[in-house]
Amino acid sequence: MITNADVERWLREDVGHHDVTNQVPGDTEGRLVAKESGVVAGLDAASAVFEYLDCDVTLEADDGDRIDAGDVVIRVAGPAREVLRGERVAVNVVGHASGIATETRAAVDAARTVDDAVRIAATRKTTPGLRGVEKRAVVAGGGDTHRLDLSHMVMVKDNHVAEMGLAGAIEHFRERASFATQLDVEVETPADAPRAAEAGADIVLLDNMSVAETERAVDLVAATDGETLTEASGGITVADVPDYAATGVDVISMGALTHSAPTLDLSFRTG
Repeated sequence: MITNADVERWLREDVGHHDVTNQVPGDTEGRLVAKESGVVAGLDAASAVFEYLDCDVTLEADDGDRIDAGDVVIRVAGPAREVLRGERVAVNVVGHASGIATETRAAVDAARTVDDAVRIAATRKTTPGLRGVEKRAVVAGGGDTHRLDLSHMVMVKDNHVAEMGLAGAIEHFRERASFATQLDVEVETPADAPRAAEAGADIVLLDNMSVAETERAVDLVAATDGETLTEASGGITVADVPDYAATGVDVISMGALTHSAPTLDLSFRTG
């Protein structure tokens, strides 16, 4: 949900204390136009910006729609000063979110060429203050949000294992977590994957493993416990997705979906 506080923060950052640039009289109409094809997202955020500025908003697309160059995704009408004040914030947010949605859809499509069941997931490698926008963009692209924050799931990382040992760390957090909270346990070698499953992991995260190592780890976990999910993560790109999907892994998590997706090019035009 986009709050007024979010919009106020974005506008305060862009408008500043004395905006002369947008002191334009009269009313006008504007439209947000795609300059390249992709998957659109962030329209709720753009709408919130213009509605906060008392402009009328008409959506010409929905989050998750495929769009082509020249397509109009939002139309707005209102005082010229307010339409122009909202322009750059709306373009930036929709462009950023649409870039994430487009990259996510590409990863999902790549996985589907091999296995319809494997999930493409994001990570917590998000921009501070924009996690909600970015996670919703992942969903618009057909991906999974993974955990939204630290409270949604316990992840047993390498630092935890270094301090308490693999089995010790799993036991430590299992005792403290709610019955409804899953444990995702990171391992760095195929041999440790079944150990994590046997110790009580709900999900075994296969961190920075090659395709061959991932396949071996998946097989070892399946032989140990058919209920434990496996997750591949660590520097995986869209080009890598088919090979990892073919290993039988349940989830492919990609930080690049949010921290490295290129912005989709859009333009705001009035008149």
